[in-house]
Amino acid sequence: MVIIQRLLVAIGLSAAATAFTAPATHAQSTATKVENTVEIRCAFTMLRQSSDWYFPAGTPKALLWLQHGFASSNDAVDETARKFAAQGFLVFSPTLPTANIFGCTVENLANNTNFLHNVADLFGKSADPGDKLGRSFADAKKKAGRPDMALPNAKVFAGHSAAGEAVPYVTQVLRADYAAAFGSVRGLILFDPVKSFLGNNLSSSLNHLSNTTLPILAISAPPYSCNRDGNGTEELIEQISRPFRGVRLTSGSHIDVEASSAPAPDKVNCGTPQAKNVSALQTLAIAWAGDFVTGAPTADYYPGGTYYEAQRSAGTIQTLQ
Repeated sequence: MVIIQRLLVAIGLSAAATAFTAPATHAQSTATKVENTVEIRCAFTMLRQSSDWYFPAGTPKALLWLQHGFASSNDAVDETARKFAAQGFLVFSPTLPTANIFGCTVENLANNTNFLHNVADLFGKSADPGDKLGRSFADAKKKAGRPDMALPNAKVFAGHSAAGEAVPYVTQVLRADYAAAFGSVRGLILFDPVKSFLGNNLSSSLNHLSNTTLPILAISAPPYSCNRDGNGTEELIEQISRPFRGVRLTSGSHIDVEASSAPAPDKVNCGTPQAKNVSALQTLAIAWAGDFVTGAPTADYYPGGTYYEAQRSAGTIQTLQ
């Protein structure tokens, strides 16, 4: 399991000798999108949720779970999902409910912990092709014309807004209940995470995960109403004591990860994503995710690296502190 401290040590040793390489999102290949459903338990019922799968051109380097935020859907992260797939990730992007009488929601509106355990169950049993995630994948790869593709063992989890809380919670459930599956998670990327009004899902999960070597990085916007004054990012900074925890987009919007896929109401309420911020977010996130999988840092995308320092000098990013 790669740890962020090791990444930074390696960066420090190699940064001076590493030539600048083009941002990861510039060299893209074709990705194929398939829409289907995935089953997730909800109390005594079974939800059949919309799920999007994005297939890379070749053998996937890892499975990337990309989860939308509160009051949204998988359509909102379509552009960023395509960017990840173009760089070799098999992307799984389900829609999770915003409202549900049994508390089966992406944000903790009452008590969604049982539901998040059921979401964790998808990944905890992902090695079983006959279980829920395996069945959804089998259907998707058939539709994509990729019948021989195997579901990658390596996993990277990424969540936006309220899913920036749900993703760490699910990861901690894997750690507690599905040791083998947790061992396959290479790292987390949180896109402007937001802490729920109720409960302590974010603080408790980050607190537990801080005792592991799992990389956890954020790309956040400045504090304002759409991210509840940056409460999720502040929780990350408080709970995760590591040399590098990610960046803040200095003129960013809460919905930068949605990019051109952002629905009109999101842009009205939270601000239209700027191209420079979208580019920085996608470039850094894809590079970091790739490094999580390989365990080898690409110096350009961390403090001291050419791309990173160019973005910082331009005023696009600040290092989270």
